Amino acid sequence: MADMDIHEVLKYLPQRYPILMIDRVLTCEPGKRIVALKNVSMNEPHFPGHFPMRPVMPGVMILEAMAQAAAILALRTLNVQPDDKLLYYYAGIDNARFKRPVEPGDQMQVEVAILGSKRGIWKFGCVARVGEVLVAEADIMCTVRPVAEPAK
Repeated sequence: MADMDIHEVLKYLPQRYPILMIDRVLTCEPGKRIVALKNVSMNEPHFPGHFPMRPVMPGVMILEAMAQAAAILALRTLNVQPDDKLLYYYAGIDNARFKRPVEPGDQMQVEVAILGSKRGIWKFGCVARVGEVLVAEADIMCTVRPVAEPAK
């Protein structure tokens, strides 16, 4: 699938405002890679408290955008859509580096490639760019797991 608008993205991600970090998918090659967009707006709730004199997108939100793009890629690779019985979790983050601040008005492009999958743990190589400028990179590990029943 070459392009996914926000309506299609919402079918693959359980996150909603203010945690939804993917606005559009430009390209998705199941089993290989995905390229997604995040339009960064001053209206996002973290900006008033994260350096109010010069708002900067928190690094954890950039990592979250990477994980959400990776979730879409993994689910499309598995050819499944999430439901209320499955959750997609972080299992680890390695080599995270932040090269330049992401600010309101930026359009952040997130590219995620599958590095491998073993025993239900997926490893992804991720980069985020604004224009041609690298803003962040990380290797992340994620897993899809059944939702645990609440204890009675």
